[in-house]
Amino acid sequence: MKPDERWRYLSARTRRLARRKARQTGRLSRKSAQMGLLLGGAALVSLVSLAFAQMADWALEKNAEWISHNGLWAFLLLPIGLPIIRWLTLRLAPNASGSGIPQVIAALSLPPGAAQSRLVGLAQCLWKVPLTFLGMLAGASIGREGPSVQVGAALMLAWGQFWKARGWSLRGFHANELIAAGAAGGLAAAFNAPLAGVIFAIEELGRGTVLRWQRLVLIGVLAAGFIVVAIAGNNPYFERATGVVIAESVVWWVLLCGVVCGVLGGVFARLLGKGLAGVAPARCRAWVRRHPIYCAGLLGLAIACLGALTQGSVYGTGYGIASGLLAGEHPAPEGFGLAKLAATVASYWAGIPGGIFTPALTTGAGIGEQIWQLAGGAVDQRFIVLIAMAAFLAAATQAPLTASVVVMEMTGNQPALFWLLFACLTASMVARQFCPQPFYHLAAGRFRRQSVVDAERETREPRDRA
Repeated sequence: MKPDERWRYLSARTRRLARRKARQTGRLSRKSAQMGLLLGGAALVSLVSLAFAQMADWALEKNAEWISHNGLWAFLLLPIGLPIIRWLTLRLAPNASGSGIPQVIAALSLPPGAAQSRLVGLAQCLWKVPLTFLGMLAGASIGREGPSVQVGAALMLAWGQFWKARGWSLRGFHANELIAAGAAGGLAAAFNAPLAGVIFAIEELGRGTVLRWQRLVLIGVLAAGFIVVAIAGNNPYFERATGVVIAESVVWWVLLCGVVCGVLGGVFARLLGKGLAGVAPARCRAWVRRHPIYCAGLLGLAIACLGALTQGSVYGTGYGIASGLLAGEHPAPEGFGLAKLAATVASYWAGIPGGIFTPALTTGAGIGEQIWQLAGGAVDQRFIVLIAMAAFLAAATQAPLTASVVVMEMTGNQPALFWLLFACLTASMVARQFCPQPFYHLAAGRFRRQSVVDAERETREPRDRA
C-alpha cells in the first residue's frame, strides 16, 4: 500500500472510531441524564414525605396534649373540625378525599389525559397534605401513608412533565411508570421501608393494570426509600419491636390470628367499601348523600364518644399503643381493637383525606393483645401482636405480601417473616369471603368512573357554550 493510500485509510479509520466514540459518549450522557432526573424525582418525593411526617407527628402530639389536658376537647374538635375539613375537601380537592391509594390505582387504569390528571394532578394532590394534617390535629383515626402515596405519584408525574416540556424527557418512562414509581416511592419513604415499596408496587399497583416494570422504575422506588434512610437513619418505624421470641409450637396461634383478623379485616374492608350511605337504612340514604357536611359532624361526634370510652386511645394513628404492645408494655384499654376499627371506619366515612394503613396496623395490634390474653401467656405477647398487625392489614387490603414485608421492615423482625406470610395469606383468604374485591380496587373503580364523567363534562361544556 502506497504511503498516501495508507494515510487515507488511517484517516478514515480514525474518523470512524471518533464517530463511534462520540455516539457512545452521547448514549452514556443521555443515560446519566436520565438517571439524574430519576434520582432527582425520588429525592423530591422523599423530602416531601419527610416534611409530611414531621407535620403529622406535630399534629398528633398537639392533639394528645389537648386531650390529656381536658378530654372534652374532643367533643369540640371532632364534631366541628371534620365538617370543616370535609367542606374544604369538596371545594378545593374532591379527588383528595380518603386514602389516596385508590386514586393512584384508578389513574393507572386510565390513559394519559384529563381523566387521569384529575386523580393525580399536583395542584389537587398537594391539598392532601394540609387537609390530612388538620384531620390529625382534630383527632381523626387516620394515617399519612396513603396520602404519601398519592402525593408521591403526583410529584413524580409533574417532575417528568416539567423536564419533558424542556426537552429532557425520561426516555421509556410513560405517565403510568412515573405514577407507579412516585406512588411506591412515597410508601417506601413514609414507612422507611424500601423493599416494602417495591413489593407494594408489584402486588398492589400492578394488579389489573398495564405497567412495564423497567429497571429504572424499581430503581426510583428504592432510591426514594434509601434517601430517607440516609437522612433519617436506618431505624425501624417501631423501634422497640425487636427481639421477639418465637416459640416452637406457634402454628395454631398464628392460624387463629389469621382467621380472627381475616374475619374482622374482611368486615372492616366491606364497611369501608360500602360507605355510610351503603349501610344506612334505605329511607335515610338520600339524606346522607345530600348532606355530607352534617354527616361528617355526626361521625366526628361518634369518634369523640369512642375516644371517651377508651381513654382517648382511638384518636390519631394509635402509634403509641401499638408501639407499647410490641414492646410488651402498657396494655391497651379494654376493647381497644374493636373501638379503633370503628373509629377508623367513621373517619373514612367522613370523607376527609387520610389513610388507613397505620390505623389498620394498630387495630391489628389491639386484636392481637386480646388473642394473647386468650393464650394465657403461653406465647410471647409481642409475637402475637406482631402477627395480628400484619394479618389484619392483609385482610383489609388483600395484599398479603405487602402486609408481611411492611410489618417485617417496620419492626426489624426478619426471623418472623415466614409466620407473617402464613398469617397474612390465611387472613387474606378468609377476608375474601366477606369482601370479595380488594378494598383499594373497589374504591378505585368509583374514582375512575367519576373522573371520566367529570372530564367528559368539562370537555362538553365549552362546546355547548360555543
